[in-house]
Amino acid sequence: MPLDRTTHERVVRAVLAWSDPDMLRPDDCEQVGLLLAGASRAVADDVRALAVRLPEDDGRRLFAEFVMGQTDDCLARASRNLLRIRDRARTLRALYERLDRLQDAAPAAAATTTASP
Repeated sequence: MPLDRTTHERVVRAVLAWSDPDMLRPDDCEQVGLLLAGASRAVADDVRALAVRLPEDDGRRLFAEFVMGQTDDCLARASRNLLRIRDRARTLRALYERLDRLQDAAPAAAATTTASP
């Protein structure tokens, strides 16, 4: 079942617009963080699947691997405050941006592998 990208993008915008760190209780922060983490993991799986189709020396693949490393670091930390939730929101936004770029590159990568003898 595909993710509801529109909803996740709205959550990201809302989280990044919050200015009062005491706006949410720690439990609410954790729930928002879990939502963002789940979406990030799902999008990260798609990014990984597309990135491995590209040649190892392709800059798009290298940058995707960098974003994946940042994602792993971000998701390894608990999200019980606004700063950590914002980190997860930025991570999800970066993953969607990378996914879009890799989806554009995937047909070219598939054509290159198909054309190879």
